[in-house]
Amino acid sequence: MFRAFSAKLLAGVTSRNKMALLTSKDTNSDKEMAFDFHFPTSKKALIIFTRNPELGKVKTRLAKTVGDESALNIYKFLLKHTVKITKNLHVDKYVFYSDEIHKNDIWDADIFRKRVQSGEDLGEKMHNAFIEIFNMGYEMAIVIGSDMFELNSEDLNGAFTVLQTNNFVIGPAQDGGYYLLGMKSPIEKVFQKKDWGTATVLEQTLKDLEGEKFVLLEERNDIDYYEDIEGNKAFEQFLPAIIKKN
Repeated sequence: MFRAFSAKLLAGVTSRNKMALLTSKDTNSDKEMAFDFHFPTSKKALIIFTRNPELGKVKTRLAKTVGDESALNIYKFLLKHTVKITKNLHVDKYVFYSDEIHKNDIWDADIFRKRVQSGEDLGEKMHNAFIEIFNMGYEMAIVIGSDMFELNSEDLNGAFTVLQTNNFVIGPAQDGGYYLLGMKSPIEKVFQKKDWGTATVLEQTLKDLEGEKFVLLEERNDIDYYEDIEGNKAFEQFLPAIIKKN
C-alpha cells in the first residue's frame, strides 16, 4: 500500500548532463586499480550497499545469539536473495562495498557495477553514492541494503514507478529506520544529523522531507536480531543445534 504526500517539486541536479564518468573506484585491492568508462543504459540506477562478508564483521547483533559463523552464513544467504531479486531489474545496478571490491564474488560484474563506499558515517556514505550516480547522468536512484529478506522485485519495480511522479520514495522498516530510499536529486540534509542504527532515523528523515513530495512504501522487517528470524523455516538450516532444540 502506497501513501502519497503532495508538495513542491525539487530542482534537478545541475550535473545530469554528464553522461559518463571515468573513475578509478573499481578496485580489487588498495594497490590495484581498474578504470571504468560507463555510459548509463537507463535513466534509473539501483544502489546496493553491502558489507564484505567476513567472519565476525557482519550481523554482529544477531551473532550474539547464534554465533559468528551462523551469522555469516545467514548474511551470505541474504546476499544471494538480494542478487536474485535485483539481477533482472531493467535498471543499472551498482554495488557499493563497505571495504574493498571482490571481482569474482556473488555479484556478477556483467550485471552489477562495483564501487567502494566513501565517507565517515552511513549518511555521508549514502550521500556520496547518490552524488556519484547522479553525476553520471541518471534521473532517479534508489538505495537499498543487501540483507532484506522480505524485499522482492515487485517492491523495487513499484518504488521506481512511484518515483516517476514523486521526488522521494521511502521504505520504512519496523525498527524505526528505512530499508529503501529513492530520490531524483541528492538532498544533503536527508543524510545529516541522524542517529544511524536507532529507532529515530525514519522520523528524523520524514521531518527533513516536510514540504516535499514523497511516497511511503509498505513497512518491512529487516534482520538484526535472532527474534527477527525466529520461527522462519528459511533460516533454520543456519542455526546452531542448541538453538534448534530450544
